[in-house]
Amino acid sequence: MRIYNLCVALLIATIITSCKTEYKFKLTTTKKVTLGEKAQASLVEENGVSIDSVKFFFNGKPIISNGNTAEINTANFGVGKYSITAIAFYPNKAKKINNSIEIVANKAPTVYTYKIVNSYPHDTKAYTQGLEYKDGFLYETTGRRGQSSLRKVVIKTGKVLQKEDLDSRYFGEGMTIFNNKIYWLTWQAGKGFVYDFNTFKQEKEFPYQKSIEGWGLTHNDTELIKSDGTNKIWFLDPETLKEKRAIQVYTNKYSIAELNELELINGKIYANKWQQNAIVIIDPATGVVEGVADLSGLKKLVKQTQKLEPQDDVLNGIAYDSANNRLFVTGKHWNTLFEIELLKK
Repeated sequence: MRIYNLCVALLIATIITSCKTEYKFKLTTTKKVTLGEKAQASLVEENGVSIDSVKFFFNGKPIISNGNTAEINTANFGVGKYSITAIAFYPNKAKKINNSIEIVANKAPTVYTYKIVNSYPHDTKAYTQGLEYKDGFLYETTGRRGQSSLRKVVIKTGKVLQKEDLDSRYFGEGMTIFNNKIYWLTWQAGKGFVYDFNTFKQEKEFPYQKSIEGWGLTHNDTELIKSDGTNKIWFLDPETLKEKRAIQVYTNKYSIAELNELELINGKIYANKWQQNAIVIIDPATGVVEGVADLSGLKKLVKQTQKLEPQDDVLNGIAYDSANNRLFVTGKHWNTLFEIELLKK
């Protein structure tokens, strides 16, 4: 009897096991695609078991699919790496499967060199983090804890007319002037500060959100534009100081990270590439790098008259006088502020 019962139990277990269906899913995507081209995503059940339906999501938003496949029109998005998700529905269950698609620019950036138009004195004690032109003067922020300051500077002489030191707890970073306010970032403290433009008196502070760190800052007509050391550039509401959206910065080959000081010039974002002594020119709508300016020759010129720390005293600082079409650049601890003209190679 015991042998009989054991056989029955084994038979029942075998039947149950054979009836249990195992589902194994694989989400295949186009790994890298050029902006404007179509990307594909396909969900396969590898054991050949039929499922009820599939829903696809690109960057968290639903997209139209045809059965187990979906086509993404990348022209509707900027460059960058995006998540793609498939949710498979099968009897009484659903399973989420994730993958990604990388969109790169559809053409190589234009390469620029430069011509020096003018040279002016610059304070070698200024560890330049932010630079902006307004009403005939330069406004500059400097970094390092205990040395960070906000300054109003005479262009021709480099004389500091007005100065406000940052609390020694903070490492100052980029700044911009918008609606008679000065917005100044800190590096790793997770917050920035707002100052009165005329008095340089601090009015309030604001926390960072997803951007985490503060590097460079500029603005368009309605938003503040912030870099955080990654390949992302963030757009903030100047009233609430909340991050509204972000773009990713890419060439036709790869992403560009360590974007530092920013300036908006004729609708394009100009960004220092940290330690590269170069400026990248970015389309703010797509994140595409449209141009690259190699300014390493300026650092070599400065090194003829002063000693520079190779990895620290690098190009950083972009300011633009739109009324007179003047472009100013300098570097951390550099003794010279350059007015330059960019020239296509």
